[in-house]
Amino acid sequence: MGIGSLTLPSPPQFIILSLLLLCAFGEAVDPFACDPKDAVTAGFPFCKVSMPMSDRVNDLVGRLTLQEKVRLLINGAAPIPRLGIKGYEWWSEALHGVSDVGPGTKFGGAFPGATSFPQVITTAASFNATLWEAIGRVVSDEARAMYNGGSAGLTYWSPNVNIFRDPRWGRGQETPGEDPVLAGTYAAYYVKGLQGNDGDRLKVAACCKHFTAYDLDNWNGVDRFHFNAQVSKQDIEDTFDVPFKMCVQDGNVASVMCSYNEVNGVPTCADPNLLRNTVRGQWKLDGYIVSDCDSVGVFYNTQHYTTTPEQAAADAIKAGLDLDCGPFLAQHSEDAVKQKLLNEVDINNALVNTLRVQMRLGMFDGESSVQPFGKLGPKDVCTPSNQELALEAARQGIVLLKNRGVSLPLSHRRHRTVAVIGPNSDATVSMIGNYAGVACGYTSPLQGIGNYVKTIHQLGCANVACRDDKLFSAAIDAARQADATVLVMGLDQSIEAEFRDRTGLLLPGRQQELVSKVAKASKGPTVLVLMSGGPIDVSFAKNDPRIGAILWVGYPGQAGGAAIADVLYGTTNPGGKLPMTWYPQDYVSNLSMTDMAMRSSTHRNYPGRTYRFYKGPVVYPFGHGLSYTNFVHTIVNAPLVVTVPLDGHRRSGNATVLGKAIKVNHARCNKLSVGLQVNVKNTGSKDGTHTILVFSIPPAGHWAPSKQLVAFAKVYVLARSEQQVGISIHVCKFLSVVDRSGVRRIPIGLHHIHIGDVKHSVSLEAATLGVIKS
Repeated sequence: MGIGSLTLPSPPQFIILSLLLLCAFGEAVDPFACDPKDAVTAGFPFCKVSMPMSDRVNDLVGRLTLQEKVRLLINGAAPIPRLGIKGYEWWSEALHGVSDVGPGTKFGGAFPGATSFPQVITTAASFNATLWEAIGRVVSDEARAMYNGGSAGLTYWSPNVNIFRDPRWGRGQETPGEDPVLAGTYAAYYVKGLQGNDGDRLKVAACCKHFTAYDLDNWNGVDRFHFNAQVSKQDIEDTFDVPFKMCVQDGNVASVMCSYNEVNGVPTCADPNLLRNTVRGQWKLDGYIVSDCDSVGVFYNTQHYTTTPEQAAADAIKAGLDLDCGPFLAQHSEDAVKQKLLNEVDINNALVNTLRVQMRLGMFDGESSVQPFGKLGPKDVCTPSNQELALEAARQGIVLLKNRGVSLPLSHRRHRTVAVIGPNSDATVSMIGNYAGVACGYTSPLQGIGNYVKTIHQLGCANVACRDDKLFSAAIDAARQADATVLVMGLDQSIEAEFRDRTGLLLPGRQQELVSKVAKASKGPTVLVLMSGGPIDVSFAKNDPRIGAILWVGYPGQAGGAAIADVLYGTTNPGGKLPMTWYPQDYVSNLSMTDMAMRSSTHRNYPGRTYRFYKGPVVYPFGHGLSYTNFVHTIVNAPLVVTVPLDGHRRSGNATVLGKAIKVNHARCNKLSVGLQVNVKNTGSKDGTHTILVFSIPPAGHWAPSKQLVAFAKVYVLARSEQQVGISIHVCKFLSVVDRSGVRRIPIGLHHIHIGDVKHSVSLEAATLGVIKS
């Protein structure tokens, strides 16, 4: 389906209501301010690029009236004609391509669409940080091009780096998965790609969201607007906050978004400990903090956190919020100042943060055509190279879950006719998931396979709900006729989405019945292709010998069908690994989504969450993924002992090595790391890309996860050859654990490093056993 015939699904009702309140998309943004043709405004000091940026920002803030200031506190920022400043819509999205979910971006005219990459959960399965950064560069090229054409903004509220804690979460598809190190690494690299590498200047401004402990939308009568997440200090520090800290410190992101939910009784957007003390104080955010859309209104109207709207506005701004997605702060901040609940200087501080980001984007530098990226335009959107990267990203994200014997790859010679069956078999829009825009074009699974061989197409189910068997017979007949059968099943946004959590993990409706009946009738090999964001309990297919192979393709983006076909026919050797655990249905049968605890508890009969803390049965584990070839690891060089130097501040009475673990802030971390040299040998007959996942099992103790990902790398190895890969594990960041008080410590003793079946033990020793200040 091409751009002209595309109809996007309607956004959720709450977004529609929000959009009615927000300022409409304004005029072309070229130039936004400091127009050199306007002799009066161009002479303002804040327009002088030669001046220090802090002086320019302060000059501008000093010229604003209180009424003008409060109208800049919201996403639909008002124009200030007397200063030559246009209105600006802050809300744009770029989760996996430029999106029109927010009002800051419009498709049409010279920009009918943009490159739609695979959904984030799919791209995360590549475990390829270089790829994530490359996607960010392309997305920001297209975003800048659309901004130059007056069709988009420069502030993009992406990526979503929340932890995929519960497999039923409808928005898990938007995240990089369940592991905090994977999510944080993804965040840092995608943000680097978006924001560019021109020092303090920004190509576009990214935003890591939703801070923090946000991973429930609407489950069993509890929605995100009413949810109070009860989270321990330990889980906050070692799980939920890790991706955000890495996004700020490693990715230098320009923005962080606070979430709708409360954490331990306090709305995140009103919590000074989270915003002012942690994000800006400890992590040193150089940028602005924005609310999720209408979050301030939610904590006043829905959570009843304050008794007056003015108090809500004051609490948010004093907590560290700089920008409100929604009208609330523009409506109530001026009265909050008049009622002495808020000082005007607090508003000034918020504006310093937002205006500085706009200046870093070049929005106060006059004509954008003479700026870096000023020449980007329609010719730079949906380019062949951009679309090729979308195809390559889809290929790298596909995970081969099962391959019995040599079911895959299919043979051009033996499998000349293929039955393509299933509700997702001719999917187009479904392939791009949510928070997507208008794709450049689509290649459905049916089209992709049809580019290789003759196909017989039957849906089998009218849609993914698969409520009846009316189309089963035709599908079964197709399988009997064909040389091979490919079933493209799974989910779509009608099953999992924003504000729509799943009730269980099984295939919807009668999909399982269709798969089993088709596999039983199929003349040739049967391949099950699963399209979904979240995990699915497909134990029946895993254990069915008539189903030769299973592929998980996530939501593979605009070129998903071509990538699926390339893997099916062996043009691409699959190398993806699952970024989340695939649990059996029994796991969620008596497990409340509202229980935020990560660690298992025997006395509560609580199973724990994610591979780090759950030890029960799984359908497929985190990191699972097969190849058409075989790889063998060997650790050729690694230390046996690493000494952790201490910082030297001493005082009697407090042991440095409390419980044989050093506080991270007492260690001289710097670049202290464990270096490994790993040899990867391809012993098979096909070239392939291998994902090296490095796990650590810390010394035994109640604090530690059972194991944790500490590093990963990609390597391409030709058939019957080998490559050596260097891996560095930062000791303080990745070999530390968090105690029950939320204090990060480095366990002294043997740490067991695992790479596949290969194990290596390294002993961490303290440089001195003296005592230091707590």
